[in-house]
Amino acid sequence: MFDRTVDALAKSLDMRAQKETVIASNIANADTPGYQAQALDFETALAQSLTLDDAPVDRTDPGHMSIGGPVGDVKPDIYNEINNVVKEDGNTVDRDTEMVDMAQNQILYDAAADMMKKKLGLLKYAITEGGSH
Repeated sequence: MFDRTVDALAKSLDMRAQKETVIASNIANADTPGYQAQALDFETALAQSLTLDDAPVDRTDPGHMSIGGPVGDVKPDIYNEINNVVKEDGNTVDRDTEMVDMAQNQILYDAAADMMKKKLGLLKYAITEGGSH
């Protein structure tokens, strides 16, 4: 019923919410000795899934890797953020960078939510008004 755009927007919203949690955790632990800042990346995997979804790739052997795949199968990559910031207590959180990342993530979340709202609005129009003409 929904197209790839709606699937991609839904996945993006979900991943951005998870990224917000990771960033908030980093900020909350900015003064925790030994805490290692975390980062979450999903954009590369999501873009690859969207790009390769249309590519006709046949696997000639079940042991071959599959590429692309459904947007719903995209998983985030969570890793220790390497930012060259190490405090004397071993903490690697750069609070200023985290605040910038949080603001940027929120802007991108809001943009995706607005696009989803417009896409669903078009679908609603097609169902209710579009068929009556």
